[in-house]
Order: sequence, then C-alpha cells, then structure tokens
Amino acid sequence: MSDQSAPLQHPYTAEYEQMLDKVRYEGAYPTRERAEEAVRQALAGLGRQLTGDERVDLAARLPLEAARILTAQIPDTQPLRGWAFVKDLAARTGASLATTRWDTGSVFCAVAAYAGPELLTRILQQLPSGYALLFGRAELAPAA
Repeated sequence: MSDQSAPLQHPYTAEYEQMLDKVRYEGAYPTRERAEEAVRQALAGLGRQLTGDERVDLAARLPLEAARILTAQIPDTQPLRGWAFVKDLAARTGASLATTRWDTGSVFCAVAAYAGPELLTRILQQLPSGYALLFGRAELAPAA
C-alpha cells in the first residue's frame, strides 16, 4: 500500500537541470524556480507557434521535460509575428512587456543552443518575422 499523503516528487533529468541553470545564468534570475517559470511560459508560447518537422526536430533535441512543454501546446491557426508573440505571452502571464521580452530571450538563447544553427535557421524560416532577435540572431531582410 502506498502512502497517499506523501507528495509526489518528479526529479528532473540532469539535462533539464542544466537547461534551467543556463537560463538562470543567461537571464540573471535569482532562483531556479524563476528560471523554470520563464522556460515553461516561453516554450508553451513557442509550442503554439511552431509546427511540422521543425517542431518535431526541436522536441527531439530538447530535454524531455522541455519537449513535453513544447509539444503539449496546440499550434495556433494564425501565427504571431515576434512582437505580437511577446505581447501575447505578456497578456497570458500578466507580466510587463519588458519582463516578457527578457524571459523569452533568455529561454530562446538556451533553445537555440539545443537546436543548433541548421535547425534554428529552419525554425526562423518557418516562423513569421520578428523571432530572430528573440533567439539572439540578427533579423535579415530578404533579398529584393
């Protein structure tokens, strides 16, 4: 018989712990819990935007816990441009635009490292304009 009063504990994989540490460092968050909150919000938002092979390939490269957050979301039928994405996240979380932009950039920097340059390029090609800066890349205008 199990003890029903004992809280369930779900230890994270070492890879996810490393991701949280990277986000905590990049975002200068005071606690790992604050970094994890940023990870959950930003990845959920990205999961509502990203579709197709890029979504599958990114999920395969992320730590299991992060992949679950990403893939638990149903993609929106109308993708948001980068700044609209930040505004949508801010509205959903109740955070300021500046804080949301900071959180998103901190998380997406770690995501970019997991994705690698080739997959990140594919992701940015799929998403509407405005996401490159969130991932720490320059937004290049298409050639005329």
